[in-house]
Amino acid sequence: MEQHWDTAVIGAGPAGLMAAEVIARAGYRVLLLDAKPSVARKFLMAGKSGLNLTKAEPLEELLPHYGAAQDWLTPMLTQVDADWVQRWATDLGQELFVGSTRRVFPKAMKASPLLRAWLERLDALGVERRVRYRWTGWQGDALRFEKPDGAHLITAKTTVLALGGGSWARLGSDGVWAETLGADGVAISPFAPANAALSLSWSDFMAPHFGAALKSVRWQAGDLSSRGEAVLSARGLEGGGLYGLTPALRTGAALHVDLVPDRTSEVLAKTLPKDPKKARFAQWLKKTLRLPAVKVALVNEMITDRSPPMTDWIDLVKQLPLTGWQLRPLDEAISTAGGVQRAAVNGDLMLEARPGTFCAGEMLDWEAPTGGYLLTACFATGRRAGEGVLRYLSNGNSR
Repeated sequence: MEQHWDTAVIGAGPAGLMAAEVIARAGYRVLLLDAKPSVARKFLMAGKSGLNLTKAEPLEELLPHYGAAQDWLTPMLTQVDADWVQRWATDLGQELFVGSTRRVFPKAMKASPLLRAWLERLDALGVERRVRYRWTGWQGDALRFEKPDGAHLITAKTTVLALGGGSWARLGSDGVWAETLGADGVAISPFAPANAALSLSWSDFMAPHFGAALKSVRWQAGDLSSRGEAVLSARGLEGGGLYGLTPALRTGAALHVDLVPDRTSEVLAKTLPKDPKKARFAQWLKKTLRLPAVKVALVNEMITDRSPPMTDWIDLVKQLPLTGWQLRPLDEAISTAGGVQRAAVNGDLMLEARPGTFCAGEMLDWEAPTGGYLLTACFATGRRAGEGVLRYLSNGNSR
């Protein structure tokens, strides 16, 4: 049993790495552990298509994207906002750029250069890393781990748990920890998919359009709306335009799409045929509105009457109902809702049921859409947990 650590940080994703940095900068001895053979696997996967670090918008615009958790996260995001994230990344030697939608990316686009620089910083601060250490709970005051060669115990004055949510188990976020904490009296909200794609059983007529993007559309589900594209695939629909609607879709809200969001109903009314007897819905879609083939196909897939009355035409392109969908399984979701409830931790994210143990990142019960909001909050909660550890240790506390 090893007993010389001030803090054990379990989970080497963005939140855990940030907590480790904060604590190590104060001169404490930090041990960073991860269950996988290498660290930050989900972080690296997210960066394969372009690492969206944050959204370059003021705090008052950033905060509403965290929905019901906004009040909880506000003190943390006030410290770690979009400007802070950009300064931090730049300090790691990463050149950044802001896209047309104000999303912030490293010029390298990938996550690997930033991660390498970050790990080099942690090495210089004396943080020790260990992989293939799967945390399985406590044995007395010791942390219990399963390794390839058997069980192992480690004791530390404090612990930061940054174990991720319940999606992408192959990258390390399997949510198994929820049962362990729940048995210890920690209030846990059940996991649910967030930023999830949709499953649809298409007819054979849709096959030629697999891979096509639905662009210039607005999606609506309940009180949520989103202007963004989605890609049609053999399995259904996926894309940033849909992901932010997941909270409403989880409750069973109806889903609609506006295929021409830049044209009002009044403008569309002027394009309707003058002679209803000669009116052809298909011609209006293709020749008058000039909709792309994938949009026309989607309309035809979702309606039962291929010759609807002209009085319905405008509604069908402005509020086309999408039916027959289901959210993709939890493990396929980009992120998850649920996790450690707000009431289970104090303002420093320390567990009320286990003093000296702090939580950070996606294992907390909050959610946010893609677009930089997820990573920003992971950084923010990681920093808050790290600062909580410093306050706890400076008061002479230890388990």
